[in-house]
Amino acid sequence: MDILMNIWSYFATNILQQPAFMIGFIVLIGYILLQKPWYDVLAGTIKAIVGYLILTVGSSGLVNNFRPVLVGLGDRFGISATVIDPYFGQNAVTAGVEEVFGKGFGDAMILLFIAFIVNILLVRFSKYTKLRSLFTTGNVQVQQAATAYWLIMFALPGLLAPGMHVPMLIVMALLLGAYWAVGSNLTIKPCQEVTDGAGFALAHQQMFGVAFNYWLAGKLFGKKKDGKEVKKIEDLELPGFLSIFNDNMVSAAVLMLAFFGTILCVLGKDYLIEGGFMKEGQSMLFYVIQTCLYFAVYLAILQMGVRTFVAELTMSFQGIASKLLPGSVPGVDCAVIFGFGAGNAVTLGFMAGFIGQIIAIIVLIVMKSPVLIICGFVPVFFDNATIGVFANEKGGLKATLILPFISGLCQVFGSALIAGWVGMAAYGGYLGMWDWAVVWPVFTVVMKYLSYIGVAIIFIGLLAIPQIQYRKDKEGYFLMTEDYEAYKELKAKQAQQAK
Repeated sequence: MDILMNIWSYFATNILQQPAFMIGFIVLIGYILLQKPWYDVLAGTIKAIVGYLILTVGSSGLVNNFRPVLVGLGDRFGISATVIDPYFGQNAVTAGVEEVFGKGFGDAMILLFIAFIVNILLVRFSKYTKLRSLFTTGNVQVQQAATAYWLIMFALPGLLAPGMHVPMLIVMALLLGAYWAVGSNLTIKPCQEVTDGAGFALAHQQMFGVAFNYWLAGKLFGKKKDGKEVKKIEDLELPGFLSIFNDNMVSAAVLMLAFFGTILCVLGKDYLIEGGFMKEGQSMLFYVIQTCLYFAVYLAILQMGVRTFVAELTMSFQGIASKLLPGSVPGVDCAVIFGFGAGNAVTLGFMAGFIGQIIAIIVLIVMKSPVLIICGFVPVFFDNATIGVFANEKGGLKATLILPFISGLCQVFGSALIAGWVGMAAYGGYLGMWDWAVVWPVFTVVMKYLSYIGVAIIFIGLLAIPQIQYRKDKEGYFLMTEDYEAYKELKAKQAQQAK
């Protein structure tokens, strides 16, 4: 048993929790199953790893460049609060789980392992479960396993009793594994439509958020009064000098200069120097310009990384889909969608979500909430920019501005409520992204007040979602992942017959 645990620990530490190597491992297995020559296997694996590392450079650059700006707002105005950020949330669990529950953080890693197996089994038996997506974003799995570990122990204190260790992990793994499988499965249709059949789903922190906002954008904004489709951002023709905003790099740079440049000026030169962000004697003007222009730089790097590895991943995954997990697709980081959707939707979705978060934080302060929130860059950017891309696909500019704004409100209010209630706020952080500020708080309430009946309701409810999706589109449901061109032909034929 110890040998198996050591092997798992090595795999989890060096591959599963390292998304670049996890993606490379999947590509390696996929090409081997496709019986590609060894040199094609090697080249594809290297391209996939390097491409994901490029994406990581872009993502990390965005986070590192702008996190001090957001945290600085709290420091500058003396606000001591809970930071909504996946890494702050994971640190909060690490710091508090033994003190509050008498349990070690190591159990969260065992939970991850069992939940991943649950995800694999649910996809393997897709004939019955109707689930088609494998969650492959290892770093996100670690963050979610940590937060779910805390929430479920809080909701079901009976699991802490002596002799309940194994049942506790099984209950947690069933819920988390089902959430991974069902959540990523919900994003397949939105991803296929935005990317024109690139062959992946999202496996991140806002899967239910993407599916819900994509549906909502179509319902509320998808048609004009005359019945015509709403124009997407990329289809809008801006007149005169506004035409410069048709270029994503220019629009991102200009909007960030106006938006974050103002925040940096509010923070002030003295604070920026004292905080180590600026050097003594450095020009404030050019520091602001450089910091804001880096947004466009890192966004371009991120998109380059997406283009580099996605083709290898989706092509190689055909081997896994055909031999091991029929009809399945890989669930990947939400940043991947930025390489396909409208670039300006990324920027506008981010900005709308940030405004929503700031307004929500002001409301908490005015109402003297016992839990105050500091917005972290990861939720405000990666949630709201992602929702912005999908909202634009169905509802154009209005949806891209309104839905991420509402998402920002949900992230702050939802996180304040759940982090304060379960006790994580005392340790300075909460995961704070859409699903964990909206969906998991509901799960926690149901489990807390209905106990194990609540667990059963949640688990059965999750597994019912793909069954409902399948019943709505029996002909196209699996065809969507197996042959997207044939799926489009089927939909066109059905639309023609409906006229």
